[in-house]
Amino acid sequence: MTKQMNIPSHISQQCQHLIKVSRLPENFIEVVENIYFPLAVKLMNSKQQGPLLISINGAQGTGKSTLTQFIKVILEALSTKPAAAFSIDDFYLTRSQRQQLAKKVHPLFMTRGVPGTHDIDMMKSVLSNLLNGNKTQIPVFNKAIDDREKNESWQTITEAVDFILFEGWCVLSPPQAAEELVEPINELEKKEDPNTEWRRYANLKLTDYQQQLFSLTDVSIMLQPPDFDHIYQWRTLQEEKLRESTQAHSHQLMDADALKRFIQHYERITRHTLAQLPEQVDYLLPVDRHHNITGIIERNDRR
Repeated sequence: MTKQMNIPSHISQQCQHLIKVSRLPENFIEVVENIYFPLAVKLMNSKQQGPLLISINGAQGTGKSTLTQFIKVILEALSTKPAAAFSIDDFYLTRSQRQQLAKKVHPLFMTRGVPGTHDIDMMKSVLSNLLNGNKTQIPVFNKAIDDREKNESWQTITEAVDFILFEGWCVLSPPQAAEELVEPINELEKKEDPNTEWRRYANLKLTDYQQQLFSLTDVSIMLQPPDFDHIYQWRTLQEEKLRESTQAHSHQLMDADALKRFIQHYERITRHTLAQLPEQVDYLLPVDRHHNITGIIERNDRR
């Protein structure tokens, strides 16, 4: 575990408030003290001329959204300017757009998730505006209705920011070589993508993401789960929380069978990311089987 640092009282109070509204246990402040605050200080020390783009990878349920929330609060308290934070999930194509993609390319693209189901042009525009200090709007995707919210619900950034936090399950994920795509990795690929069209197109789009988006990264972070098997368990917890917090449109939420099939869409890229990305990121945050971040491993500390 990273050595605990003394947190200024005003930052501690803000984090305790966030813990409360996020319905996290009171002792979560220990995670803030041992992990989040020390990491935020390291990010502050990486500050450069202009905004710092911090890209965060984490498989489903690893806690990347929680990490991003707290890092944003801490960075804003340490800095003189606001920070921007958003997920690649915010940029999912609308249901209508995915319907068209499913007809044009492959039926599996109706399901949000893999590269190709995001609006890459919108992501490029938002990042460009933020990096250049311009006003921008960030879309909001409502997973309970599986569609993008109307513009009036979008996040608006009106002033220049010091830090940009860009998180997502496939953010920083490396594409695979063509020969790695041949054999199916699960039942979904075997039965519904026998000709490899879906996974090849997704891999092609991931290459575009890497070249046009991820390459802009200044600092890279990865939340590393113990293995892929834990991801299904953690994603199930996410769905339960979403169900508890959602009153309307619950028909779009998933039961156990639907969730199992849903996660198979993510399996190929997630497994490849777990195998390749840990050695490439600036900061590696191992997550144990109890869902605890056990430390901060810097690139220079790895052998």
